[in-house]
Amino acid sequence: MRHQVASNESDRMAWHKSSYSGGGGGNCVEVAEGRSVLVRDTQHRELGHLTFTSPEWAGLLSALKMLRP
Repeated sequence: MRHQVASNESDRMAWHKSSYSGGGGGNCVEVAEGRSVLVRDTQHRELGHLTFTSPEWAGLLSALKMLRP
């Protein structure tokens, strides 16, 4: 995983609210999927995003699903 500051490339990608974000509106995460998976805080987009490879992202989602009650 790498941390990157927002760039023109990330601005052109199609971002969507993650299905893992709560419906309360306060803890929203946006995801853009392509060759890499980008993740950013909806309320603080100016802080940049995290970049995951597809296998890293799949592993994270798998681990989160195992933690669900």
